[in-house]
Formats: sequence, structure tokens, C-alpha cells
Amino acid sequence: MNVAFFSTTKTDKALFDKLAPDYTVSLDYFDVHLTEKTAPLAQDYEAVCVFVNDTLSRPVIEQLAAGGTRLIALRCAGFNNVDRKAAHDHDMTVLRVPAYSPMAVAEHALALMMSLNRKTYRAYNRVRDGNFMLEGLLGFDMFQKTAGVIGTGRIGLEMTRILTGLGLNVLTYDPFPNQQAEEYGAEYVALDELYRNSDIITLHVPLMPETHHLIGDDSLAKMKDGVMLINTSRGALMDADALVKSVKTGKIGYLGIDVYEQEENLFFEDHSDEIIHDDTFERLVTLPNVLITAHQAYYTAEALDNIGHTTLENLRDFERNDINQSRCVLCEI
Repeated sequence: MNVAFFSTTKTDKALFDKLAPDYTVSLDYFDVHLTEKTAPLAQDYEAVCVFVNDTLSRPVIEQLAAGGTRLIALRCAGFNNVDRKAAHDHDMTVLRVPAYSPMAVAEHALALMMSLNRKTYRAYNRVRDGNFMLEGLLGFDMFQKTAGVIGTGRIGLEMTRILTGLGLNVLTYDPFPNQQAEEYGAEYVALDELYRNSDIITLHVPLMPETHHLIGDDSLAKMKDGVMLINTSRGALMDADALVKSVKTGKIGYLGIDVYEQEENLFFEDHSDEIIHDDTFERLVTLPNVLITAHQAYYTAEALDNIGHTTLENLRDFERNDINQSRCVLCEI
């Protein structure tokens, strides 16, 4: 099977070149994102392999289908960048990697929490400048604080296990409760109750129409003053403009995000020699109690290995007409 591989990094190429010989695939790498403009590169390829910031809109899918593409292989769990109706209409299969490493993402969320609380990122810069003052670095004991975990799928469940293990009281919300979370010691509550009682809130839900801007003016108004918010899921779960306002008023005391609503114009690229024209993002990075990382929560050796193997298995299974239903994005349509 010939595969057009988009948004390629050096790490991607090294990983897939190492694993591909065990599978009957031929990979051609393109470092550009898949868009309407770059879709012609996939002409005559049976499959495309794409990442989170590639565009799978109807116009792109129409071009892919016309060029002979029958499979979209996502090397990620999220699929909000895919027009599923368009893929269905063009008889295109969409496969993903649903569980590459829940531990990687949950541990990164914890790192954001602890860094924000103890201000290690600020302390590091101070010490490098010869400043050993402690003023402005005061944190709090996380032990016995209340954390709200929104979404208890694989990652949210791992987050629950970690937080209960650290001695926090954990409230969880999910339309489909998981008994394992309760066995860890968490309590399922209504979303408004979670907002009202949590000192820390961490998001672990997919981006769907019903979760778009889950965190906005209305939900923020229900939270404690000085709440800590963490998002390692998808940027558009949060209204970025509402975040700026709430950090400035003190409603949000700490904000840690590994994702951003307009990240497709920023993340995975070097913009250090450019002026960034996203004013909302630029305001966020100037705030001292905001910590932003560039979609790296998944980025561990174990996760990348799982992504590589699962992606190649998806390509092989498609060729054999033996699709794993749990990895099929369109199987429920």
C-alpha cells in the first residue's frame, strides 16, 4: 500500500522508517500540513496518514477521493479535524489511534498542575539570573484539595488514579460513569457541582459539538475564585477570550494548557523569528500565572512507539479488509 504521510517531523520519519519494514506499506513523507492547497500531493495514493493539525474538510476529502485515496489513517486519538459526513459520503475509511498512552497525557497534566502551583518555571528563570528570592513563589499543599476530572475515559481514569493516589479529593463528571474511577475513590457528581467545589479542574473529553467551549463565561462564573484549570485535550474546549478575562480578574488563579483553540497556526512550527499575530495567544503568554506547552502531552517514547505500531496495523488491517472496529471513526455513523 502506498501512503502519503503529511505533517512529517524528523522524529516521525525515524520512527516509521524503523517500523515500516515489518508491514507491507510504502511511505512517502511530506513535511507540509494536509490542506486544500496540498491535497494534490496525495494523488494516486491509496491512503493518507495525518496528524491533529491536518485539515480533513469536505473540499479536502473530495480531492482525496478523486485522486484515489480510500483510507485516512489518523496517527492520533482525536478526530475533530475530520468532516465525518464527507468521509462517509465518499466511502472513505477513517482509522485512528484511540489509546497510545493515557499515562503520558495524564502525567503531563500533573506536571502542569505542580509547575503552576510551585511556580518552578519562574524559579528556574530566577536562579539562572542569580535571583534567589522566594517572594512570589508561594504555593499550596495539593494534599486534600478537591480536584474535578471532567471525562473519565482512558486518560481521565488515569488522571483520577494519580490524583487520588496523591491524597486529593476527586470529583468526576462523565455521561457514562466508569466504576473503576469510583474504586479509585472518586465521586461522580453533576457538572455544576464539580465546578462549584473544585480547587483544580482538568479536562479529558473529546472535542464534539456539545463540548465546544465547555469552559466559557457561564461555566467560569460557577467556579471558585482562584481555580486552577488544566487542559491537555483539545483547545476549543475552552473559549480563549473568556480565559484571558478570567485570569485578569482573578477568577482563574492558575491556567495550564497544552492545547489552544487556534493552535493549527502555531504549534509544531518554529515561529521564533516571526511576529505572532494572534493577539489572544500573545496576551495569554504574558500572564505570570499561565503556563503553555505546545501539544507535547502525548510526546513520550512509549506513546510514539504505540502510535507507530497502531497506525501501521491500521494500514495493514485495511488492506486485509479486517478493520478493528474500536479504531474506526465512522463505524458508528
